[in-house]
Amino acid sequence: MTISSSLNAGVAGLSANATRLATISDNIANASTYGYKRAATEFESMVLSAGGGGGGKYSAGGVRASSQRLIDEQGGLVGTANALDLAVAGRGMLPVMPAVRLTGNASGAQPMLMTTTGSFRMDKDGVLRTDSGLVLMGVPADRNGNIPDFSRDTTSGLRPVVIATNQTAADPTTAVSLAVNLPAAETNVGSPGGEIPLQVEYYTNTGTAQSLGISFTPTVPVPPATAASNTWTLEFTDSALGGAVIGTYTLVFDTSGSAGGTLASVTTVTGGAYDLATGAMTLPVAATGGPIVMTIGRIGQPGGLTQLGDKFVPGNVSKNGSPTGTLTGLEIDENGYLMASFDTGFIRRVYQIPLVDVPNLNGLTALSAQTFEISSASGAFFLWNAGEGPTGSVQGFAREGSTTDIAAELTALITTQRAYSSNAKVIQTVDEMLQETTNIKR
Repeated sequence: MTISSSLNAGVAGLSANATRLATISDNIANASTYGYKRAATEFESMVLSAGGGGGGKYSAGGVRASSQRLIDEQGGLVGTANALDLAVAGRGMLPVMPAVRLTGNASGAQPMLMTTTGSFRMDKDGVLRTDSGLVLMGVPADRNGNIPDFSRDTTSGLRPVVIATNQTAADPTTAVSLAVNLPAAETNVGSPGGEIPLQVEYYTNTGTAQSLGISFTPTVPVPPATAASNTWTLEFTDSALGGAVIGTYTLVFDTSGSAGGTLASVTTVTGGAYDLATGAMTLPVAATGGPIVMTIGRIGQPGGLTQLGDKFVPGNVSKNGSPTGTLTGLEIDENGYLMASFDTGFIRRVYQIPLVDVPNLNGLTALSAQTFEISSASGAFFLWNAGEGPTGSVQGFAREGSTTDIAAELTALITTQRAYSSNAKVIQTVDEMLQETTNIKR
């Protein structure tokens, strides 16, 4: 009887709306949950054959509910005060791992989870993790801050991000730039011709300080010469080598109207060759410090070494490097590079946090704590550099808000309640009709 199909349709309607009510309840409950992706329930009608081929009969098929979590929707970013509150602005997810699975370094055998946001802090062991036990995964940099090549379609290159809180680091000096004016009068006939000294401190790979001795000696013309030589001898010594000479150069300065006072030529006597393109030479300082690129300026160009007037003016001596420093803080940039800051002002790249992407985000398996796992419906994952390919950027000092729209959910709650009541009314009506049928016998 078609009346029985009406009863089944009403029951199916109650079940479908109960399912929708469950997703609405979940969405409203997580309206303030960072990184929550709302769930949606869609209804599909079911059509059954009337059977018998005629007579105007119709069998109600009812309705079927299907629920899906809309993982590809993105919540708004909310600013915070913690540098390691992370969120992804755009497509992509942060790789994480439950702390209960952390036994030393992770390997390719460790299951990887994903999340779009997390509030990470260091625990007693220096592991970056959330209060819910999610450990941030990344690719460690080498001691020079370079990120090695790593597998993009497996987790073999990922490691838990572990920061030693009491770590120290040294930043060796690798480049020095001289902007010094030499007195032109010192190269005249009859000038005293004394050496002009200068010292520059540099830092070794071990964080110790050494001195680079620099001396400028003018070439004084001998009578019967009457014109200035405009020539100097530049010499470098290294305190780490007991004051040994590591480079000697002959400098000649231009006296023309267009380029007067600039370098006219640099001749290498000993040490690294002078590079015309960069205006620099490489000095072989002590092995613990490594080579230093010394920039003195290009031929015919202002800046660097000059010869003007009658005074020695060490205008600007700049260098990189710093002594040994202690870790003071961590921040992440938009490219996913985790940077460690030290009290000497030195900043070193320590990890890269890649972003995980899959072909079908909504096919991921949703787990607790706003995490997701690869499934057959999502497709295989790929590890991207943040900001490359389809992925967005990594934002520090930020969390991703819930994608729940309270107004829309409350509206859906009202319509679901009405639909549920209507289906209950259908069941009540069918019951009354069946009762009438039963009363025919009486």
